[in-house]
Amino acid sequence: MSDTVPRSTLTVSSALAAFVDDEAMPGLGLEADAFWAGATEIFARFAPENRRLLAVRDTLQARIDAWHGGRRGAPHDGEAAEAFLREIGYLVDEPAPFAIGTRNIDAEVATLAGPQLVVPSLNARFVLNAANARWGSLYDALYGTDALGDLPPPGPFDAARGLRVVARAKAFLDEAVPLAEGRWADLGDPHGGIAIRDPDQYVGRSERGRLFRHNGLHIEVVFDRDHPIGRDDPSGIADVVLESALSTIVDLEDSVAAVDAADKVAAYRNWLGLMRGDLVETFDKVGRSLTRELAADRDLIAHDGSTVTLPGRSLLFVRNVGHLMTTPAVRLADGSDAPEGILDAVLTGLIGMHDLKGLGRFRNSRAGSIYIVKPKMHGPEECAFTDALFDAVEDLLGLARHTIKVGVMDEERRTSANLAACIHAVKDRIVFINTGFLDRTGDEIHTAMQAGPVVRKGDIKASGWIAAYEARNVAIGLRTGLSGKAQIGKGMWAAPDRMAEMLEQKAAHPKTGANTAWVPSPTAATLHALHYHHTDVFALRDEIAARPTPGLDALLTPPLADGVNWSEAEIAEELDNNAQGLLGYVVRWIDQGVGCSKVPDIHDVGLMEDRATLRISSQHMANWLLHDVCTGPEVDAALRRMAARVDAQNAADPLYRPMAPDPDASLAFQAARALVFDGVAQPNGYTEPLLHAFRLRAKAAG
Repeated sequence: MSDTVPRSTLTVSSALAAFVDDEAMPGLGLEADAFWAGATEIFARFAPENRRLLAVRDTLQARIDAWHGGRRGAPHDGEAAEAFLREIGYLVDEPAPFAIGTRNIDAEVATLAGPQLVVPSLNARFVLNAANARWGSLYDALYGTDALGDLPPPGPFDAARGLRVVARAKAFLDEAVPLAEGRWADLGDPHGGIAIRDPDQYVGRSERGRLFRHNGLHIEVVFDRDHPIGRDDPSGIADVVLESALSTIVDLEDSVAAVDAADKVAAYRNWLGLMRGDLVETFDKVGRSLTRELAADRDLIAHDGSTVTLPGRSLLFVRNVGHLMTTPAVRLADGSDAPEGILDAVLTGLIGMHDLKGLGRFRNSRAGSIYIVKPKMHGPEECAFTDALFDAVEDLLGLARHTIKVGVMDEERRTSANLAACIHAVKDRIVFINTGFLDRTGDEIHTAMQAGPVVRKGDIKASGWIAAYEARNVAIGLRTGLSGKAQIGKGMWAAPDRMAEMLEQKAAHPKTGANTAWVPSPTAATLHALHYHHTDVFALRDEIAARPTPGLDALLTPPLADGVNWSEAEIAEELDNNAQGLLGYVVRWIDQGVGCSKVPDIHDVGLMEDRATLRISSQHMANWLLHDVCTGPEVDAALRRMAARVDAQNAADPLYRPMAPDPDASLAFQAARALVFDGVAQPNGYTEPLLHAFRLRAKAAG
């Protein structure tokens, strides 16, 4: 970091310092010297504790490795395993019964149920699309995807498909907003009004049509005789628009490749643009220049003649990084890189003040809160650390206690096993728990690394620990009072092109009692919103809360392949599958700095890949290599075969650098190989240390 400036006793990247001083801080009533002095105190107080907590992780993993190593070949003994984990402090005592005390929570979090988007903070266009995904056309979502069971034919508008879309959308209206008599398909000209079975569902009249509400979510029926669809419709309906992504997580973590000060400033600047409401992105699409900006709120006239305003955008969270990584954007007095998670807390809190003070074009939180998701925390001690850190940031910024809210990602094994204690550690600021089953699977493999070979990757999804994990998350969330105060969430649908399958499978998420679940695109959010009309989440929760909470035994049973002997063909197939996914993601991360994208899998199905999926593939291969299911030469052969496959899949990308012609010269290939061959030694199986190191080398090489 050659271009730096001093700030208090910190050494700060000039670009970051200029961003804070000249862009983020003006208008907030803060004095720059006092801010940097306070930030310095926060680093001095929390960086040593951050390092200590990481050392605790390593110590616990070493003891678990030794315990499993001493029992290798013996069947799993759940009672002995739990006793051992309690002895070493991995498991802690349950707290006495309690209920969270979080206050000043927006309805999108506390009392509504609907989809949640996650979007990489470095891509301004995607960020704007996600923020604007609060409302989405059901007609467009049904027409343009396979949601009806097939894809639209190429070429101009297909009238027959259009009729199928209209029929499906009106059937939905019959379910969600039934008419007093008849069906929506038979509705004539509504000029004289629309009689619905439950008049309380009517919200008001918008510019384009009429607005209704069902299960807390709004539905706009658009009437327009001048529209190509409305012109031929018996009642002039041109579209059905659904309230879709109630909330969006702007991600600084798994979906971005941010390795230096320039990357961090770009990410922070987009978050600032969202909080100020002035983020704009211009881009070319099919030869046309298009501009994206944040959508305005929506005004309508209620039945009593008053004006009602509805949000035009998702409620925005920001996901900070976890406790593991450091950043060269700031160096401490001793010359060491600053913990990146501490920097994120300070700066995303600072930027959030623009919304709290009403300095932007729009309001994000009408309740006066800043929403931060904190990933990859291991156990209640790390959650308590985050709580204390957010206290300190609030004091630095002059904010009332618990203004900064926290979402706890339940994605590490020690957090899952101690979830009630983790919630208790942040009980007055928690607004979110979510089952991040991808990272959770990676941690499951790494924690049990020495116990034996794990089952094939596809079979892990059927393991008993996953069912216990998902059920415990909801049960403990309800037991600790999250209902009506916080989100209980479920994980991502990773195949953005397979919406028919998503409609079938993701219908299960609201039925678990979760009031949100992740989707990969605005279109997916509109389709997933249908599930929250089909299922009234809050009506189910009393019944769900009465069910027994699954115990720890199933949760702590690792997915080991006891006594399984795979054929050579099965092993080669598994290696190829893992290697292809590994290389397909890593090559874009290292060579192009793309942290999340739709990567074709081995069967050419596009899947949204991020570091969580990479953690699974790399740890799975490392596990099989450790336990002699495969050999080093077999892994290398699979990587080389799949490098050629990934090269072919990316042949149309002019920025792509092929790996197969010279793997030894490809930093991306070498990074992927290191993730496997050094996988056992990586802290908790995380991929960030190696990815950052190789990406920095790639940037240095131009």
